[in-house]
This record gives sequence, C-alpha cells and structure tokens, in this order.
Amino acid sequence: MTSPNDAFKKITVVGLGYIGLPTAATLATRGVEVFGVDINDEVVSCINEGKAHFSEPDLDILLEAAVSTGKLRAYCEPKPADAFIIAVPTPLREDRSADLSHVETATRSISQLLKPGNLIVIESTCPVGTTEKVCGWIAEERPDLEVPREPKAGDIQIAYCPERILPGNMVFELVHNDRIIGGVSPKCSARAEDLYRLFLRGEVLRTSSAVAELVKLAENAYRDVNIGFANELSNVCDKLGVDVWETIELANRHPRVNILRPGPGVGGHCIAVDPWFLISMASEVTPLMRAARTVNDEKPRIVVDAVRRNIDRFKRPTVACLGLAYKPDVDDLRESPALQIAETLAFDDIDLVIVEPHLRVLPETLAQRNNVSKDDFNAALRKSDIVVVLTAHSAFRAASREQLLRRVVIDTVGLWQS
Repeated sequence: MTSPNDAFKKITVVGLGYIGLPTAATLATRGVEVFGVDINDEVVSCINEGKAHFSEPDLDILLEAAVSTGKLRAYCEPKPADAFIIAVPTPLREDRSADLSHVETATRSISQLLKPGNLIVIESTCPVGTTEKVCGWIAEERPDLEVPREPKAGDIQIAYCPERILPGNMVFELVHNDRIIGGVSPKCSARAEDLYRLFLRGEVLRTSSAVAELVKLAENAYRDVNIGFANELSNVCDKLGVDVWETIELANRHPRVNILRPGPGVGGHCIAVDPWFLISMASEVTPLMRAARTVNDEKPRIVVDAVRRNIDRFKRPTVACLGLAYKPDVDDLRESPALQIAETLAFDDIDLVIVEPHLRVLPETLAQRNNVSKDDFNAALRKSDIVVVLTAHSAFRAASREQLLRRVVIDTVGLWQS
C-alpha cells in the first residue's frame, strides 16, 4: 500500500497568510518538499529568512525548522507539485457578495502546471458552488485534462477543505482539529484525505464539496448570531441601567443557557465576513443572520457614542484605548472593531493614547494623526481621563483599583468585571 508520504513528494501552497503559512510550515516539517507562493515579495523574503510576517505562538519555531532544513521555500510564482493547496483571501465586494477573483487567479496560475494525478484543494472560505467553478476554470485552461465530475474521478482530483483554526492557537489546532473534506467525487475525497493525513491527528469527515462549503459558512454564521444576541443584550442592559456581566453570569446558571460575552463588535477574517456569503446567496431566507450582522456592525458606533458622552466632561480629555486587535493576545487587526473605534475617535478633539502590546508601531491610519500616540499600559493609565477597554489582552488584567480611580472606565469586554 502506498503511504501518503509516497503519494505527495512536493506540495505547492498558494497564499502564505494566516492559513497558508502555518499549513505550509507544518507540511514541511513532515518531510515533504513545500513550495510556498505569495504575490507579496516582502512576505516571500521574510519567509525565506525563516521568519513569519505576523505574530503567532510557536509558528516562528516551526517555520525556522522548515526553512533551515530546506523543506520549505517561498516564491512569487507557483511551482509544479503533486498537490496544490489554495489558501488565498475571499474579501467582500461592495454589495457584500464574495470576491472570488483571488481564488480564480490562483486556480488559473496553477492550471498550466497540472499533470494527471495531481490534487487541488481549496481552503479559502467560499460561497457554495465555488469548487465547481474551480473545476470550470481548470477545464477552460486545460481542455486536455478531464476534470472530475460526480461520480467520475477525472485526470486530476479536486476537493474543498475549509480551515478551522483560531489565531493564537493555530499550530496546535491545525494538527488536532477535525477536518471536513468535500471532494468533487469519492476518489477526490480519498486523495485529499491522504494529503491531510500527513499531519492531521483529528478526524476526517468526508462529504460533498457543496456541503463542505456550507458547513464552513454555517459555523461562522452560528457564532455571529450568538454573539449578536450577547451584544444586543448588552445594549438592553445599558438602556435599563443594569449590569450586563452579572445578568449573563446569573442567566448562564440555567443548565441549558450559555450566553456569550458581549464586546465592541465582531472582527477577524471569518465571523465578520462569512455570514454575508450566505445572506447574499439567499437573502430572502436569512433574516436572522442579517439581523445579527446589523447588531454586531452597529456595536462600534454604540461604543464611540458612549465615549463621546463622557468627553464633554473635560476641556480636552486624554482617552486611552486599550487594544486594537480583534481578539485577545494576538496582533491580528483584520476587520477589528477596536481599530474601527480608535480610528473614529482619532478625529475628535481629544488626545488619544493607544495601548497595543502586540504591535511595534501604530497602523498608518492612526500614526498619521497628530493627536494620537502609542504608549505602554501603565503610562497610558496615568495620563488618561477616559479608559476604553477594547481587547481583553492578558497584559491589561493587572490594573489596580488605584490606577483606575477618578477615571471614566468603559469596559466593553468585561475585563475587569470577572
């Protein structure tokens, strides 16, 4: 019997971001020769030096090992391989439908390298039907190859396998989480499973490509709806003058209730984006998902309004914003409501101090403002009149009662309530 290692000597990973880079590094440490591909030459240079271009626990160690052994090398153009993994962005268009241009470009870029027996796996989050489009794009580029069609396997195998890893714990979750594999045919699913068995310790659950695509979107829409309920409840508590944190704590003592913690909004590359893929495809039957998106998208404005109600108490206040990342203990600013709030407040007649221990420099949108500065936690507390907690970084938990005395505190994440 042929082992997965024998079947996959070389693997090309297209897209070296938050998903593609950990995947490429993990595969390389399993003894496979991996070609990483990214259109950003600075990212390519950084990776070839054995350094990640974003912060993630344990990734630098993994990457350094992969590069130093010669098993991982990054390029700006794809290379021939036995398997190709596409992990490129799928941003929202202005109409909030999915922009698949990066997936299409990546697919067409590898098409001329394909040979019979190759495997293509899409990991990018996509609307239902994208894997079938990938088959069509390859068929256009390579009419000499028979693409798979259920139940026929074709000359090449194509599957969809969505990522399910969380920033801050990517290296562990990549190996241990279960994976959904949706092949265009049963042979495609089996071939894709062989690929992931190179490193995966979790279960492999096979299904169709359409179901796999929908599962990824359903997971994040479900989380968005639950966060939306928590955020709406926090709005109700604010209006009624009731402590939201105590309310949630006591409600969750019910054996079948588990209300999430509210926050300043929803960020990240998944939950803030993916529900729109479903809503845009089936708007007439997704009112709940749309409502949750509206609640969560409105939350940053509500936080800004709360800060502004207190600004008038001072001639020119100093406002400290604690955190810019969308979640605790990472440097990830994608779709971050904390960043959105800080950018809005930067235009007010205030001195804005940013505390973000996971960033060396401020984002350009804030750095260009004369009234915005970056400082450490203790210094920011000393000079501030208003303290706004936007991200529950561990470094912020140590604030003493004396440090917060005589300051207006707006704790959007309940950091100092637990």
